[in-house]
Amino acid sequence: MANLPQGLSLNTPFGSPPPSSPIAAGTPQPGKERKMASAEQLVLDLCDPELRENALLDLSKKREIFQDLAPLLWHSFGTIAALLQEIVSIYPALSPPTLTPVASNRVCNALALLQCVASHPDTRILFLNAHIPLYLYPFLNTTSKTRPFEYLRLTSLGVIGALVKVDDTEVISFLLQTEIIPLCLRTMEMGSELSKTVATFIVQKILLDDIGLRYICATAERFYAVGSVLATMVATLAEQPSTRLLKHIIRCYLRLSDNQRACEALQNCLPDMLKDGTFNNCLRDDPATRRWLQQLLHNVAMGSPVPVGMQTARLDHMMGN
Repeated sequence: MANLPQGLSLNTPFGSPPPSSPIAAGTPQPGKERKMASAEQLVLDLCDPELRENALLDLSKKREIFQDLAPLLWHSFGTIAALLQEIVSIYPALSPPTLTPVASNRVCNALALLQCVASHPDTRILFLNAHIPLYLYPFLNTTSKTRPFEYLRLTSLGVIGALVKVDDTEVISFLLQTEIIPLCLRTMEMGSELSKTVATFIVQKILLDDIGLRYICATAERFYAVGSVLATMVATLAEQPSTRLLKHIIRCYLRLSDNQRACEALQNCLPDMLKDGTFNNCLRDDPATRRWLQQLLHNVAMGSPVPVGMQTARLDHMMGN
C-alpha cells in the first residue's frame, strides 16, 4: 500500500511473445493458460474453508499477473459470498478491539481481492450495485491505533480509493448516500500518515466531482466539518511535514474555493500556515502543488473563484512565467 490504490493490471502476461511471433497470432500460449488454470483453481479453493486461507494469500500476492481476475472472482459461484464471510467473521473482534495480526492479515487478503473487483471496469458498477462497500465501513469506524487495525483501515480505504480513482459520477453519487465522508474525516484525524493520505485522496476525488462539491458545500455543518479537519491536518504537518499529504490537502482547499460561499468562508478559516510561507521548503520540488496553493490564495483574497478559462493565464502570471 505504499502507493495509492492501483487497478488490476491488464498488461501482457509475463513471458508472452512479441506480437509479431506466430504464437501471438493465435496459437495457444501455454504460460498464459497455466496462469489462468492456476487462478481458476485458487478461486475454487476460496469456497473450501480448509483451503481458503492459502488461496486468499496466493491470489492476493499474484493478483497483478492474473489477467481478468476480477470478472473471474465476480462470476464464480459463491466466491464473493466467501470473501464477505471473511469480512463479517471479524466484526466481533472490532469492539472491544481484540483483532490479532493473523486475523487482520487474512481479512486484508480478502479485501485486496475486493479492491481488484472495484478497480475493474467490467465489475466496478456490479460491485457498487451490490452495496459491497458498506461491509467495509465498520473497519473505517474503528479507533484503535494498533498495527492490525491500522492495516485493516488502510486496506479498506484502498478499496474505496480504487472506486474513486476513475472519475465516475455514479460512484460519487453512491458514496454520498453512505457515511463515507465522516468515516474518511475520522481517519484523517487519527490514522497513520498513509491512511490519512488515502482518506484525503478519497475526499479530494469526491470534491472534484460537481455533485460532491455541491454536497459538501450545501450546508455550513458539512463545510466546517471538512474544513476543520483539513485545518487540523495542516497544523500537524507544520511539525511533521509530508509533501504527499499536503498536496492532497491543498487540492481539497482549492476545490472548495471553486464554490462561491465556501470561498468567502475560507477568508476566515483558511489556516495562516498556508499563507505565511511555512511550507515553502516542503513544496520546493513540487511546482504543481505550489501553483495550486498560489491559485487558492488568490481565490480567497478575491473572495471568489477564478473562472476556469482564466486560471491558466493567472497562474502563469503569478508564477512569473
